[in-house]
Amino acid sequence: MYFRCGLNLLYKDLSRLTGRTTQTTWGSLSRSLVLSPQRRIPDFSNFVARTNTCGELRSSHLGQEVTLCGWIQYRRQNTFLVLRDFHGLVQVVIPQDESAASVKKILCEAPVESVVQVSGTVVSRPPGQDNPKMPTGEIEIKVKTAELLNSCKKLPFEIKDFVKKTEAVRLQYRYLDLRSFQMQYNLRLRSQMVMKMREYLCNLHGFVDVETPTLFKKTPGGAKEFVVPSREPGKFYSLPQSPQQFKQLLMVGGFDRYFQVARCFRDEGSRPDRQPEFTQIDIEMSFVDQTGIQSLIEGLLQYSWPRDKDPVIVPFPSVTFAEALSTYGTDKPDTRFEMKIVDISDVFRNTKIGFLQDVLSKPQGTIKAICVPEGAKYLKRKDIESIRKLASEQFNQEVLPVFLKANRNWNSSVAKSIMEEQRLRLITLLEIQDEDVVLLTAGENKKTCSLLGKLRLECADLLEARGVVLRDPALFSFLWVVDFPLFLPKEENPRELESAHHPFTAPHPNDIHLLYTAPEKVRSQHYDLVLNGNEIGGGSIRIHNAELQHYILATILKEDVKLLSHLLQALDYGAPPHGGIALGLDRLICLVTGAASIRDVIAFPKSSRGHDLMSNAPDYIPPEELKPYHIQVSRPTDAKAEKSSWNHPHCPES
Repeated sequence: MYFRCGLNLLYKDLSRLTGRTTQTTWGSLSRSLVLSPQRRIPDFSNFVARTNTCGELRSSHLGQEVTLCGWIQYRRQNTFLVLRDFHGLVQVVIPQDESAASVKKILCEAPVESVVQVSGTVVSRPPGQDNPKMPTGEIEIKVKTAELLNSCKKLPFEIKDFVKKTEAVRLQYRYLDLRSFQMQYNLRLRSQMVMKMREYLCNLHGFVDVETPTLFKKTPGGAKEFVVPSREPGKFYSLPQSPQQFKQLLMVGGFDRYFQVARCFRDEGSRPDRQPEFTQIDIEMSFVDQTGIQSLIEGLLQYSWPRDKDPVIVPFPSVTFAEALSTYGTDKPDTRFEMKIVDISDVFRNTKIGFLQDVLSKPQGTIKAICVPEGAKYLKRKDIESIRKLASEQFNQEVLPVFLKANRNWNSSVAKSIMEEQRLRLITLLEIQDEDVVLLTAGENKKTCSLLGKLRLECADLLEARGVVLRDPALFSFLWVVDFPLFLPKEENPRELESAHHPFTAPHPNDIHLLYTAPEKVRSQHYDLVLNGNEIGGGSIRIHNAELQHYILATILKEDVKLLSHLLQALDYGAPPHGGIALGLDRLICLVTGAASIRDVIAFPKSSRGHDLMSNAPDYIPPEELKPYHIQVSRPTDAKAEKSSWNHPHCPES
């Protein structure tokens, strides 16, 4: 069972909390938090028609009369069937004698995935017929009575994890996909981790769980927001990207420590790591600094981490934003493998190679390289050409392969011009071994780092496709990235600035004087948490001074401060220093479970186009239903197309 190990490990957590040994059985998993040593662990069969779950029965139950409810997983020769529920599988013996003809008829004629209730006796399997791969493999149920609770129609796909099905079909029939062991494991693990997070924050550290509004108003900056019409002409609500303003207002309100499992919304297309609606573990504290927030999150993850994974080691390492870019070419580096970017400009200060001389003569000109381990052995000529094409098309920059130890007839022309002294220095700087290949590029510093950061991951993919293990899937490498810039130039108008994080982020205390002279140089008190090359959390110390907040909004960002007058007013009424963070729960669980997409750890996700393929949302609304909202919508001109869209059948989407 995919999820059995995770459930059993929860018993160990409960035993550790209560100080008592808890028997690890499928049927004893608690439905709720253990808040005190005196609380007993409830049974899954309380309040329902069954006496036991399908996955909990063992040889210790021999002779017991049991009632089970579940789905027919499969049937064999009208003699046996396997019954499944959320806890596992059990084999049921179909009676063959005349007196039980009605029972046999029910169990033999019910289609696979029909829901049945059976009652009978737990017996040993015949000698030699045990199934060691099945937790209930020593026993079976000798059925006495059976009831068909609901028959199943022909399925669009089999409920088996190894059956191939497109994601569109999985999303269209999500209620069937959720029956699979993998989806059951993913969502139950998610529930367990959230439960432990609540326990850590509320019970151990005094946080208050506060729900904040879903209907809010449009605010400046950040991602696009969904708008919701109201019955007042021309007025709209907005769905919040995050509870950012509310969490700060709770600090002004004296709550001191807030958290929420928060639903957030962004009007953006879906990607493997992003959804239009998503969930954050949202946290805010008063009288805290950056170190305090980081320590809290390290403890939170350590406490809630699944016990079937290697334990989380704290404290997490930390790098500055500038260090991350110069070493890995990205602000969310995957530190499970090396292949770091190395500045080799000094090696070529006196070079006679023309284009390298030209690059180094420019103010931001630099020469950098990465060393691909055993690249000469595993990368083919077509791979190098593909890498060079990527660099040219995406970065408008040249990348040159250099073999300093391995002999390749497709070595670059630059390699042939490298003097012996330069060659030896490069071997030392890049720690080059036999069969390694160096990818060298020259250009503007930031652009060069971004390019090599992209190639670092591209080369890792190529090597792993050929059997080289660079990124251990069982390794979880956490990293704090700190000292981000407070502002960045706008893409559409580089002369203007926008917030690198959000406009409520406090400037670094050592850089406040630069706000008034060179704001583009100001560092922020913003911090990101990165796991295996993915940003799973971000936060900051906030601005708690109304005058400073007004200056940044109005003068630097040129935002309409009237939209945030409520927040500015609140900061003037004795706002405490405060800061916080939000962890992306979907992304975190995706990485923990090894899922290919966050859609595999969300019960009812959207498709890549942001659609719900099961219900066909978003959908059209008839014009008469829009009248109270004073909205007119341009609709398809074809009346038939419009009518059919209101009653659109489910359709696959790639």
